[in-house]
Amino acid sequence: MMRFQFFLSLWSVTSSCAADIPEEEDVLVLKKSNFEEALKTYPNILVEFYAPWCGHCKALVPEYAKAAGMLKAEGTNIRLAKVDATEESELAQEFGVRGYPTIKFFKGGEKENPKEYSAGRQADDIVNWLKKRTGPAAATLSDVTQAESLIADNEVAVIGFFKDVESEDAKAFIKTAEAVDDIPFGITSDDAVISKFEVAKDGVVLFKKFDEGRNTFDGEIGKEKLLAFIKANQLPLVIEFTEQTAPKIFGGEIKSHILMFVPKTATDFQDKMDQFKKAAEGFKGKILFIFIDSDVDDNQRILEFFGLKKEECPTIRLITLEEEMTKYKPETSEITAENIITFCTDFTEGKLKPHLMSQDIPDDWDKNPVKVLVGKNFEEVAFDPAKNVFVEFYAPWCGHCKQLAPIWDQLGEKFKDKANIVVAKMDSTANEIEAVKVHSFPTLKFFAAGDDRKVIDYNGERTLDGFTKFLESGGKEGGAPDLDLDAEEDDSDSEGKGKTNPFTTTTSTLNLHVCEH
Repeated sequence: MMRFQFFLSLWSVTSSCAADIPEEEDVLVLKKSNFEEALKTYPNILVEFYAPWCGHCKALVPEYAKAAGMLKAEGTNIRLAKVDATEESELAQEFGVRGYPTIKFFKGGEKENPKEYSAGRQADDIVNWLKKRTGPAAATLSDVTQAESLIADNEVAVIGFFKDVESEDAKAFIKTAEAVDDIPFGITSDDAVISKFEVAKDGVVLFKKFDEGRNTFDGEIGKEKLLAFIKANQLPLVIEFTEQTAPKIFGGEIKSHILMFVPKTATDFQDKMDQFKKAAEGFKGKILFIFIDSDVDDNQRILEFFGLKKEECPTIRLITLEEEMTKYKPETSEITAENIITFCTDFTEGKLKPHLMSQDIPDDWDKNPVKVLVGKNFEEVAFDPAKNVFVEFYAPWCGHCKQLAPIWDQLGEKFKDKANIVVAKMDSTANEIEAVKVHSFPTLKFFAAGDDRKVIDYNGERTLDGFTKFLESGGKEGGAPDLDLDAEEDDSDSEGKGKTNPFTTTTSTLNLHVCEH
């Protein structure tokens, strides 16, 4: 309590000294000229580096302001701030801002090594994450009112009920709380609290404002088991994909996701949801059930990623977000709980084959100097043992690909009369092949003549001269080491190329919650 009073008094003093740092909706407005002053004035600041034109930044504004107001009203020493990175380019460069929004936490007034914000984008997520970073991992609940407030104020809360808070089980609970950033934890030994929530013995209960309302941990208390219990119960059985829920969905440990694309305006929407939710009950903690409103403009990129069009919805797809993303398509289009359960069971038992998208082979695919490849003709053309084939894997929306297009056309023109050389391109947003996994755009690969299916990545200059030397040297000058097609490929994106995963939250990629720098 004395520590709290000290910080409260410190807060009142520092607040009066910081009148010259402007605020908008309780959010500090920082520039290079006042950044260090702000760090000195406020011990703990979460800073959003944004761009005014960024749609994801605009979507964050109300929740960010709400979180700022909540913290300010509580009188904590935590503040939220923002920096227009397009205006304050020096600050953006100093803190490695490569996409928008980038959110960093500066603790204890230290400018060096700020921590990346890693939780959701709703006000409660932001507040909970910050409190975890600045306070105890689990709040001590001394009476029923405190426990009820923790539950009422949060979408999800976890409480440990222990007669002895120094017991080994209680210590394991605290260790668990320290490992979870985005959920508030409480711990109590108060008899009235234990009685109120009808807990018969030492244990852990997860309270939530959806589905069952509460889940009681059953088993021997240990950190890993508790983490698994929380992971399995912290999200709804079925969760909608939105700007706010995306970090929770794709930042979690469950990497197998089944997606139902359905317009909310459909007359049978609720029936489809009921079927989907019924199927979800048997795969809790194993497969995440997500529905995506196919009418929302921001979700169209996801439909494209799965090769879907609005008129094909409602429909189901399954994806694994492991080292290699793999997609699966059900054999039947009818959305029933029984069909979904069968589909998911076959997946968990390893009985499904990946679904690889392919466009139809264009009639004029080989008419121009740059040949057009699709999934259906790739194997035949790229692995022709009599030819060296240089392929650009591109995305129609990728800015880097658009810049490369005229150079690639010139390259095709230059080698069009070489019988043993083929210059080609493939739209990897609409075509997938099992032999090569494309992680970023553009990706350039050389398929060498011969029967050994040798593939070489091109890492040289993206100029006509660079490409020419590469082809004339048989893939040696400007090429990376030979690739084993069964080996892992690098997922790095140092040049800011757009990655193929529309769900990823890393910067400088194709994604749904970070705009490219």
